[in-house]
Amino acid sequence: MIFLSGADYNALVSMSDCIVAVEAAFRQHGEGTVGAGLLSAHADRGAFHIKTSIDARQFAAKLNANFPGNPNLPTIQGVLVLFDATNGTPLAIMDSIELTKQRTAAASAVAAKYLARANSHSAMIYGCGPQASAQLDAIRCVLPIDHVQVFDIDPERARAFAERHVATAALSGRGAAEGSGTHIDVIVTCTTSKKAFLRDIQRGTFVAAVGADNPEKSEIDPDAMRKALVVADVLEQCERIGDLRTAIAAGAMARDDVHAELGAIVAGRARGRESDDEIIIFDSTGAGFQDAAAASIAYERAIEQGVGVKL
Repeated sequence: MIFLSGADYNALVSMSDCIVAVEAAFRQHGEGTVGAGLLSAHADRGAFHIKTSIDARQFAAKLNANFPGNPNLPTIQGVLVLFDATNGTPLAIMDSIELTKQRTAAASAVAAKYLARANSHSAMIYGCGPQASAQLDAIRCVLPIDHVQVFDIDPERARAFAERHVATAALSGRGAAEGSGTHIDVIVTCTTSKKAFLRDIQRGTFVAAVGADNPEKSEIDPDAMRKALVVADVLEQCERIGDLRTAIAAGAMARDDVHAELGAIVAGRARGRESDDEIIIFDSTGAGFQDAAAASIAYERAIEQGVGVKL
Protein backbone atom coordinates (compact mmCIF):
# COMPACT_ATOMS: atom_id res chain seq x y z
CA MET A 1 0.00 0.00 0.00
CA ILE A 2 1.18 3.53 -0.74
CA PHE A 3 0.47 6.96 0.71
CA LEU A 4 -0.03 9.95 -1.63
CA SER A 5 0.12 13.51 -0.33
CA GLY A 6 -1.81 16.40 -1.80
CA ALA A 7 1.32 17.49 -3.65
CA ASP A 8 1.70 13.98 -5.07
CA TYR A 9 -1.89 14.07 -6.29
CA ASN A 10 -1.48 17.45 -8.00
CA ALA A 11 1.67 16.27 -9.76
CA LEU A 12 -0.09 13.16 -11.07
CA VAL A 13 -3.53 14.41 -12.16
CA SER A 14 -4.30 17.52 -14.22
CA MET A 15 -7.67 19.24 -14.22
CA SER A 16 -8.38 18.12 -17.77
CA ASP A 17 -7.51 14.52 -16.80
CA CYS A 18 -9.88 14.72 -13.86
CA ILE A 19 -12.73 16.13 -15.96
CA VAL A 20 -12.45 13.22 -18.40
CA ALA A 21 -12.42 10.69 -15.55
CA VAL A 22 -15.31 12.30 -13.69
CA GLU A 23 -17.40 12.50 -16.87
CA ALA A 24 -16.83 8.77 -17.40
CA ALA A 25 -17.84 8.12 -13.78
CA PHE A 26 -21.08 10.07 -14.22
CA ARG A 27 -21.79 8.05 -17.36
CA GLN A 28 -21.28 4.82 -15.41
CA HIS A 29 -23.57 6.10 -12.69
CA GLY A 30 -26.20 6.93 -15.30
CA GLU A 31 -25.88 3.41 -16.70
CA GLY A 32 -26.17 1.87 -13.25
CA THR A 33 -22.73 0.27 -13.20
CA VAL A 34 -21.33 2.27 -10.28
CA GLY A 35 -22.96 3.24 -7.00
CA ALA A 36 -22.51 5.92 -4.35
CA GLY A 37 -22.95 5.80 -0.58
CA LEU A 38 -23.03 8.46 2.14
CA LEU A 39 -22.72 8.44 5.93
CA SER A 40 -22.55 11.69 7.88
CA ALA A 41 -22.15 12.83 11.48
CA HIS A 42 -22.26 16.28 13.06
CA ALA A 43 -19.93 17.86 15.60
CA ASP A 44 -20.27 21.09 17.58
CA ARG A 45 -18.32 23.17 15.06
CA GLY A 46 -18.51 21.12 11.90
CA ALA A 47 -19.36 17.79 10.37
CA PHE A 48 -17.89 14.57 9.04
CA HIS A 49 -18.98 12.51 6.07
CA ILE A 50 -17.91 9.26 4.47
CA LYS A 51 -18.56 8.86 0.75
CA THR A 52 -18.07 5.51 -0.93
CA SER A 53 -18.11 4.02 -4.40
CA ILE A 54 -17.61 0.57 -5.86
CA ASP A 55 -17.30 -0.84 -9.38
CA ALA A 56 -15.97 -4.11 -10.77
CA ARG A 57 -12.34 -3.17 -10.07
CA GLN A 58 -12.07 -0.87 -7.08
CA PHE A 59 -13.75 0.36 -3.91
CA ALA A 60 -13.05 3.83 -2.54
CA ALA A 61 -14.02 5.34 0.81
CA LYS A 62 -13.31 8.99 1.59
CA LEU A 63 -13.63 10.35 5.11
CA ASN A 64 -13.71 14.16 5.18
CA ALA A 65 -14.07 16.63 8.01
CA ASN A 66 -15.76 19.96 7.16
CA PHE A 67 -15.13 22.72 9.69
CA PRO A 68 -15.84 26.15 8.09
CA GLY A 69 -14.83 28.10 11.21
CA ASN A 70 -11.26 26.79 11.36
CA PRO A 71 -9.07 29.87 11.91
CA ASN A 72 -5.68 28.36 11.00
CA LEU A 73 -6.57 25.07 9.32
CA PRO A 74 -8.25 24.14 6.03
CA THR A 75 -12.04 23.92 6.10
CA ILE A 76 -11.90 20.44 4.61
CA GLN A 77 -9.44 17.80 5.81
CA GLY A 78 -9.51 14.06 5.31
CA VAL A 79 -8.23 10.88 3.72
CA LEU A 80 -9.29 8.52 0.97
CA VAL A 81 -8.62 4.78 1.03
CA LEU A 82 -8.60 2.84 -2.24
CA PHE A 83 -9.12 -0.95 -2.31
CA ASP A 84 -8.95 -3.70 -4.89
CA ALA A 85 -12.61 -4.71 -5.21
CA THR A 86 -11.78 -8.22 -6.43
CA ASN A 87 -9.88 -9.35 -3.32
CA GLY A 88 -10.25 -6.59 -0.70
CA THR A 89 -6.58 -5.55 -0.68
CA PRO A 90 -5.94 -1.93 0.42
CA LEU A 91 -4.04 -0.20 -2.38
CA ALA A 92 -3.52 3.39 -1.27
CA ILE A 93 -4.23 6.07 1.30
CA MET A 94 -4.43 9.62 -0.03
CA ASP A 95 -4.69 13.05 1.53
CA SER A 96 -8.13 14.09 0.26
CA ILE A 97 -7.89 17.90 0.24
CA GLU A 98 -6.54 18.41 -3.28
CA LEU A 99 -8.46 15.44 -4.67
CA THR A 100 -11.75 16.78 -3.29
CA LYS A 101 -11.11 20.27 -4.59
CA GLN A 102 -10.30 19.04 -8.08
CA ARG A 103 -13.05 16.44 -8.49
CA THR A 104 -15.67 18.91 -7.21
CA ALA A 105 -14.63 21.43 -9.84
CA ALA A 106 -14.48 18.69 -12.47
CA ALA A 107 -18.13 17.81 -11.75
CA SER A 108 -19.11 21.44 -12.35
CA ALA A 109 -17.25 21.37 -15.66
CA VAL A 110 -19.00 18.17 -16.74
CA ALA A 111 -22.36 19.70 -15.83
CA ALA A 112 -21.48 22.91 -17.68
CA LYS A 113 -20.54 20.93 -20.78
CA TYR A 114 -24.07 19.49 -21.00
CA LEU A 115 -26.14 22.20 -19.33
CA ALA A 116 -24.58 25.61 -20.07
CA ARG A 117 -24.97 27.46 -23.33
CA ALA A 118 -22.12 26.43 -25.63
CA ASN A 119 -21.13 30.05 -26.32
CA SER A 120 -20.97 31.03 -22.62
CA HIS A 121 -18.39 33.78 -22.15
CA SER A 122 -19.17 35.30 -18.74
CA ALA A 123 -19.04 33.78 -15.27
CA MET A 124 -19.81 34.87 -11.73
CA ILE A 125 -18.26 33.08 -8.76
CA TYR A 126 -19.59 33.45 -5.23
CA GLY A 127 -17.02 32.62 -2.57
CA CYS A 128 -13.30 33.14 -3.13
CA GLY A 129 -11.89 30.35 -1.01
CA PRO A 130 -9.67 27.49 -2.27
CA GLN A 131 -12.51 25.87 -4.22
CA ALA A 132 -13.08 28.98 -6.33
CA SER A 133 -9.77 28.73 -8.22
CA ALA A 134 -10.40 25.11 -9.10
CA GLN A 135 -13.94 25.91 -10.24
CA LEU A 136 -12.74 28.66 -12.56
CA ASP A 137 -9.96 26.48 -14.00
CA ALA A 138 -12.41 23.65 -14.64
CA ILE A 139 -15.13 25.80 -16.23
CA ARG A 140 -12.55 27.35 -18.53
CA CYS A 141 -11.59 23.86 -19.70
CA VAL A 142 -15.04 23.36 -21.26
CA LEU A 143 -16.36 26.86 -22.02
CA PRO A 144 -14.84 29.98 -23.67
CA ILE A 145 -15.06 32.09 -20.49
CA ASP A 146 -13.33 35.46 -20.94
CA HIS A 147 -15.19 37.69 -18.48
CA VAL A 148 -15.25 36.79 -14.77
CA GLN A 149 -16.77 38.52 -11.76
CA VAL A 150 -16.28 37.34 -8.20
CA PHE A 151 -17.93 38.12 -4.90
CA ASP A 152 -17.02 37.27 -1.33
CA ILE A 153 -18.28 38.55 2.03
CA ASP A 154 -14.62 39.48 2.61
CA PRO A 155 -13.95 42.22 -0.01
CA GLU A 156 -10.17 41.90 0.38
CA ARG A 157 -10.29 38.20 -0.39
CA ALA A 158 -12.39 38.92 -3.48
CA ARG A 159 -9.96 41.62 -4.60
CA ALA A 160 -6.95 39.34 -4.16
CA PHE A 161 -8.67 36.53 -6.07
CA ALA A 162 -9.59 38.91 -8.88
CA GLU A 163 -5.99 40.06 -9.21
CA ARG A 164 -4.72 36.48 -9.45
CA HIS A 165 -7.28 35.38 -12.02
CA VAL A 166 -7.81 38.47 -14.21
CA ALA A 167 -11.32 38.96 -12.88
CA THR A 168 -13.46 41.79 -11.51
CA ALA A 169 -14.27 41.93 -7.82
CA ALA A 170 -17.96 42.84 -7.43
CA LEU A 171 -19.01 45.06 -4.54
CA SER A 172 -22.53 43.65 -4.59
CA GLY A 173 -23.26 40.01 -5.18
CA ARG A 174 -26.84 40.82 -6.14
CA GLY A 175 -25.85 43.47 -8.67
CA ALA A 176 -23.25 41.21 -10.24
CA ALA A 177 -25.71 38.36 -10.59
CA GLU A 178 -28.24 40.61 -12.29
CA GLY A 179 -25.46 41.67 -14.62
CA SER A 180 -26.08 45.41 -14.87
CA GLY A 181 -26.50 45.16 -18.63
CA THR A 182 -24.13 42.19 -19.04
CA HIS A 183 -25.61 38.72 -19.10
CA ILE A 184 -23.99 36.24 -16.73
CA ASP A 185 -23.84 32.89 -18.52
CA VAL A 186 -22.44 30.76 -15.69
CA ILE A 187 -22.77 31.18 -11.92
CA VAL A 188 -20.81 29.08 -9.44
CA THR A 189 -21.71 29.22 -5.75
CA CYS A 190 -18.94 27.70 -3.62
CA THR A 191 -19.50 29.19 -0.17
CA THR A 192 -20.09 27.93 3.35
CA SER A 193 -23.35 29.89 3.62
CA LYS A 194 -26.10 28.62 5.87
CA LYS A 195 -28.66 31.00 4.35
CA ALA A 196 -29.78 31.09 0.71
CA PHE A 197 -28.52 34.21 -1.07
CA LEU A 198 -28.94 33.61 -4.82
CA ARG A 199 -32.45 34.67 -5.80
CA ASP A 200 -32.51 36.53 -9.11
CA ILE A 201 -31.15 34.43 -11.97
CA GLN A 202 -31.27 35.62 -15.56
CA ARG A 203 -32.82 33.44 -18.23
CA GLY A 204 -30.32 31.22 -19.99
CA THR A 205 -27.97 31.01 -17.01
CA PHE A 206 -26.36 27.80 -15.80
CA VAL A 207 -25.73 27.59 -12.04
CA ALA A 208 -23.36 25.13 -10.38
CA ALA A 209 -24.50 25.09 -6.75
CA VAL A 210 -21.50 23.59 -4.97
CA GLY A 211 -21.52 24.80 -1.37
CA ALA A 212 -24.49 22.97 0.17
CA ASP A 213 -23.00 19.63 1.17
CA ASN A 214 -24.63 19.16 4.56
CA PRO A 215 -28.13 19.85 5.92
CA GLU A 216 -27.08 23.12 7.57
CA LYS A 217 -25.89 24.79 4.36
CA SER A 218 -27.94 26.63 1.75
CA GLU A 219 -27.07 28.89 -1.20
CA ILE A 220 -29.97 28.90 -3.69
CA ASP A 221 -33.33 30.45 -2.78
CA PRO A 222 -36.15 27.86 -2.89
CA ASP A 223 -38.19 30.02 -5.27
CA ALA A 224 -35.23 30.23 -7.66
CA MET A 225 -34.96 26.44 -7.50
CA ARG A 226 -38.67 26.11 -8.30
CA LYS A 227 -38.36 28.31 -11.41
CA ALA A 228 -35.35 26.43 -12.79
CA LEU A 229 -34.68 23.08 -14.38
CA VAL A 230 -32.87 21.27 -11.55
CA VAL A 231 -30.30 18.54 -12.20
CA ALA A 232 -28.88 16.53 -9.27
CA ASP A 233 -25.54 14.80 -9.04
CA VAL A 234 -27.08 12.06 -6.84
CA LEU A 235 -30.78 12.64 -6.20
CA GLU A 236 -30.92 10.89 -2.84
CA GLN A 237 -27.98 12.94 -1.55
CA CYS A 238 -29.37 16.23 -2.84
CA GLU A 239 -32.64 15.46 -1.11
CA ARG A 240 -30.74 14.99 2.17
CA ILE A 241 -27.97 17.60 2.09
CA GLY A 242 -28.18 19.78 -1.03
CA ASP A 243 -30.09 22.91 -2.01
CA LEU A 244 -32.88 20.56 -3.06
CA ARG A 245 -33.39 19.73 0.62
CA THR A 246 -34.02 23.41 1.39
CA ALA A 247 -36.42 23.78 -1.53
CA ILE A 248 -38.40 20.71 -0.47
CA ALA A 249 -38.52 21.88 3.15
CA ALA A 250 -39.89 25.25 1.99
CA GLY A 251 -42.58 23.57 -0.09
CA ALA A 252 -41.16 25.01 -3.32
CA MET A 253 -40.26 21.65 -4.86
CA ALA A 254 -40.82 17.93 -4.51
CA ARG A 255 -38.36 15.15 -5.28
CA ASP A 256 -40.21 14.38 -8.51
CA ASP A 257 -39.71 17.95 -9.72
CA VAL A 258 -36.00 17.27 -10.31
CA HIS A 259 -35.40 16.91 -14.04
CA ALA A 260 -32.72 14.21 -13.88
CA GLU A 261 -29.43 13.15 -12.39
CA LEU A 262 -26.38 14.36 -14.29
CA GLY A 263 -25.30 10.77 -14.97
CA ALA A 264 -28.52 10.09 -16.88
CA ILE A 265 -27.83 13.12 -19.09
CA VAL A 266 -24.21 12.12 -19.73
CA ALA A 267 -25.35 8.57 -20.55
CA GLY A 268 -27.91 9.90 -23.03
CA ARG A 269 -30.91 8.76 -21.00
CA ALA A 270 -32.22 12.26 -20.25
CA ARG A 271 -32.04 15.53 -22.12
CA GLY A 272 -29.62 18.32 -21.33
CA ARG A 273 -30.14 21.94 -22.32
CA GLU A 274 -32.68 22.33 -25.11
CA SER A 275 -33.16 26.10 -25.14
CA ASP A 276 -30.94 29.14 -24.66
CA ASP A 277 -33.62 30.57 -22.37
CA GLU A 278 -33.59 27.77 -19.82
CA ILE A 279 -32.33 28.44 -16.29
CA ILE A 280 -30.56 25.25 -15.19
CA ILE A 281 -29.28 24.57 -11.68
CA PHE A 282 -26.85 21.73 -10.98
CA ASP A 283 -27.20 20.69 -7.33
CA SER A 284 -23.70 19.37 -6.59
CA THR A 285 -23.28 17.55 -3.29
CA GLY A 286 -20.27 15.46 -4.29
CA ALA A 287 -20.38 11.73 -4.95
CA GLY A 288 -18.12 8.85 -4.03
CA PHE A 289 -17.76 7.78 -7.66
CA GLN A 290 -16.15 11.18 -8.40
CA ASP A 291 -13.60 10.50 -5.66
CA ALA A 292 -12.98 6.98 -6.95
CA ALA A 293 -12.43 8.21 -10.51
CA ALA A 294 -9.88 10.80 -9.43
CA ALA A 295 -8.15 8.43 -7.00
CA SER A 296 -7.89 5.65 -9.56
CA ILE A 297 -5.95 7.84 -11.99
CA ALA A 298 -3.63 9.04 -9.24
CA TYR A 299 -2.97 5.50 -8.01
CA GLU A 300 -2.28 4.03 -11.45
CA ARG A 301 0.12 6.83 -12.35
CA ALA A 302 1.81 6.66 -8.95
CA ILE A 303 2.57 2.97 -9.49
CA GLU A 304 3.87 3.62 -13.00
CA GLN A 305 6.10 6.50 -11.88
CA GLY A 306 7.16 5.20 -8.48
CA VAL A 307 5.53 8.11 -6.64
CA GLY A 308 4.35 7.96 -3.03
CA VAL A 309 5.48 6.45 0.25
CA LYS A 310 5.24 2.68 0.55
CA LEU A 311 3.58 1.56 3.79
